[in-house]
Amino acid sequence: MIGRLPLDEQLGALREVLSRNEVLVEILARAATLDLSRWYLTAGCLFQTVWNVVTDRPPTHGIKDYDIFYFDDGDLSWEAEDRAIQAGREVFADLPAEVEIRNEARVHLWYEEKFGVPCPPYASTEAAIDSFAATTCCLGVRLERDGRWRVYAPHGLSDVFNLVVRPNPVLAPRSVYEAKAARWREQWPELTVLDRPRSGGSRGGTELIS
Repeated sequence: MIGRLPLDEQLGALREVLSRNEVLVEILARAATLDLSRWYLTAGCLFQTVWNVVTDRPPTHGIKDYDIFYFDDGDLSWEAEDRAIQAGREVFADLPAEVEIRNEARVHLWYEEKFGVPCPPYASTEAAIDSFAATTCCLGVRLERDGRWRVYAPHGLSDVFNLVVRPNPVLAPRSVYEAKAARWREQWPELTVLDRPRSGGSRGGTELIS
C-alpha cells in the first residue's frame, strides 16, 4: 500500500494521484499566476482526490470546493482580501469548480464569531494548515516557478493514503471534527474515523517534488 512506502515514494505517488484530477491541476497552474504571497491549494480537494483514486471513484467525486490559502499580514482589511478573491474569480471563471481564496493572516478577526472559540493570529500559511480539525486535512500543495510542486504535510501522508481520519485537537471544537468526519464517511464509507484524543500528534515538514 502507498501509505507504507518511504516518504519520498509517497510524495511521488501523491503527485501522480493528484494529477488524475484535471481540475485540480488546472487550478494549481492558474493560481501560480495570481502572485499570492505564500499560497497553497489545501484541504479537502487534495485528500478527497486521493480517497477517490484509492477507492476507484472519479477523481472529483464529492469535492465541494478548492481552497487556496495565502498569507499577507501587510494589509488585514477585507478590501485587500476581496481584491484577491475577485482576481481569482476572473482567473477561474470557466472552470467547473468553486475556488475559495482566503488570507490566513485575517482569520483571527472572524474565527471566534463563526466557530465559538478564539483563534490566535497565524504567523504563516503553514500555521493555518496546522490547525485544521483533522490531520488528514493538514496538507498543502503549490506550484513553484520552476514547475516543482511544494508539498506541506506536517503529519505526513500515510493517513491520507490509508483512508484514516485522525483528529487534530489544536483549535477546532470537537463538534466541528465530528460533523466533518460524519459527512465524509457518508461519501466515503471505507474511511476509518478515529475518536478525538486528549492530545495532538507528531509533525513532519515541507518537501519539494519534481
